[in-house]
Amino acid sequence: MNLRARLDEDILSRCRTASHLIEIGKYEAAQEALEGFWRGIGKQPNLENLPLQISAEVLLQCGTLSGWLGTTQQLDVQEAAKDLISQAEHAFQSRKNNFKVSDAQYELGMCYWRCGAFSEARLILGKALENLEDTELQAKILIRKTLIEISTGRYHEAWNILDSIKPSFESLSDVLKGKWHGQMALVLRRIANAEHRPEYIDRAIIEFVAAIYHYEQAGHERYCATNLNNLAMLLYPLERYEEAHEHLDRATKKLESIKDVGLIAQVNETRARVFLAEKYYPETLQVIAGVVGILEKGGEQALLSDALRIQATAMSQINPESSLETFKRAAKVAREAGALTSAGLANLSMIENHWKQLSEESIFKAYDNADRFLSNTQDLAAIMQLRKCARIVIRKLFGQEFDEYFNLPDVVHAYEGRFIRLALAKEKNVITHAAKRLGISHQRLSFILRTRHKHILNRPPMRKSIIKKKV
Repeated sequence: MNLRARLDEDILSRCRTASHLIEIGKYEAAQEALEGFWRGIGKQPNLENLPLQISAEVLLQCGTLSGWLGTTQQLDVQEAAKDLISQAEHAFQSRKNNFKVSDAQYELGMCYWRCGAFSEARLILGKALENLEDTELQAKILIRKTLIEISTGRYHEAWNILDSIKPSFESLSDVLKGKWHGQMALVLRRIANAEHRPEYIDRAIIEFVAAIYHYEQAGHERYCATNLNNLAMLLYPLERYEEAHEHLDRATKKLESIKDVGLIAQVNETRARVFLAEKYYPETLQVIAGVVGILEKGGEQALLSDALRIQATAMSQINPESSLETFKRAAKVAREAGALTSAGLANLSMIENHWKQLSEESIFKAYDNADRFLSNTQDLAAIMQLRKCARIVIRKLFGQEFDEYFNLPDVVHAYEGRFIRLALAKEKNVITHAAKRLGISHQRLSFILRTRHKHILNRPPMRKSIIKKKV
């Protein structure tokens, strides 16, 4: 073997070592394995004098490592990670190395998932499975695909995917077994909550415990902590708050030892959920503020939207005006990231917490958005929330019952404003034409707008009718 061949084999060996270290969550050691090529998170590696196939391997590991480090340190580098991995994918394609093309697409799909671009992630992972014969890589891709299905409320699809892997289960590594058990636990938990299947809760607990065992066998501290966090997420809706906090304490201790800021933020988000369920609103706001601050620095917009929704819900009990703006931001962040389930839930939570303050137009728009965003969800809890909000919207738009909130002047005022807005919209904000449509004079409509509905005047400028005078 000549010197060039020996050098190439050494680099490939280091890349394989880095890949294994990334797989078990030892990102710092992976950086050391790539020494000489690694130039920093999201940065183009040193590829000087490297053949194309070797360059592609280095790009793939540097891109993959950048994506994971971006998550752990909450840095906005997912686009840079995608660029590095895409360069590797194209290089492998040019060499017709189909296995490595699928490997690159596997990692690329994770970057898209982190950004909340679930449709793109599903498409890329689907391409990665085409013409792939390697059993282990197939299992890795399929398990990762369940992340997307769970994130979009397609729980039975995720279950079917996990079932399809069972025939090859015994040949999988401890890491992949841990991932399988962890994902099955998430599916069981979501279906239990969505379809009121309490018998699935005990099965989910068993699966989480199995996942933790396999991750401990693999030495994967990060994923041990992740499953402790998920176990707390399972327990707090059952009002087992003390147990939930104990699991979160264990997860935090593991993550603080490896300084994983991103996962600590996710654990703290779960703690905020527990506090919110306990109706400890100041504690919720204190914890979730730190989470939002960390997630704002990263690129995981779906997670940021969920954190903002928790913050807004707690805030609605203390500072309603700020809460409303935070709900709107949560919906906007999720929508722009393509995380439509999170966007839909943010709109529903806004309706539930602010239906009295929202105008008829605003509440209808929020519901219409939620209905579109959740059109494909299988989550019965989300569907029930959608139905509950539908009743709220109908009540708001078509008349209130005589309950503790009923006030005749307020109802009359709301209806008057509603029809004025409709008339102005129909007549492109021309006051004279809107007044005619309403059956009142221009002067009367102007007076009503100045005295009772000033907020409508703050919309696009009102225009008077332009009538040419005869000369």
